[in-house]
Amino acid sequence: MSGPAGRDARTGPIDPDVDLHVPAQRAEPRGPVLAAVAAGGVLGALARHGVSLLLPTGAGGFPWATFWTNVAGCALIGVLMALIAEDGRTPPHPLLRPFAGVGVLGGFTTFSTYAVDFSRLLDGGEAGTALAYAGLTVAGALGAVAAAAAVTRRAVRDRDRSGGRGGGRGGDEGRGRLPGRGREAG
Repeated sequence: MSGPAGRDARTGPIDPDVDLHVPAQRAEPRGPVLAAVAAGGVLGALARHGVSLLLPTGAGGFPWATFWTNVAGCALIGVLMALIAEDGRTPPHPLLRPFAGVGVLGGFTTFSTYAVDFSRLLDGGEAGTALAYAGLTVAGALGAVAAAAAVTRRAVRDRDRSGGRGGGRGGDEGRGRLPGRGREAG
């Protein structure tokens, strides 16, 4: 149930990146975003098709191509979101999430093929394989996104502690030094 200005009455903004109460955001051109999503979608769909050619599924067989595509795509979504939505540093290019997240990874992962594979297995009398596929895909995809996001967050945190991007080690160790110069301030 949507309320005024694109807000869901129960949860707030429908798209957390857009506040329709801000006139400049309401008037943003949509062409570049649509082009980024379309270009990314083409690349993602081509990659998914490539995986299906590499891992063909025989009649009644477990649909490994779709399974691994969805698990890998979810892992990459976890990495992407941990890097661009949670990193808290310099905001990424405004077209990165539409291109990479919605476009490439949206075109790469596939719920529709997952549903068709499940239906075909059931229709072919492979109920056990269908149920295993359904359960393993959900568990694999959720596990992959959570694990990849956690590993990415930890890697970013470790990089920051070791003096990588983010301004040094934190704590008192770097006080009195100019960032990136290794000499005393003053």
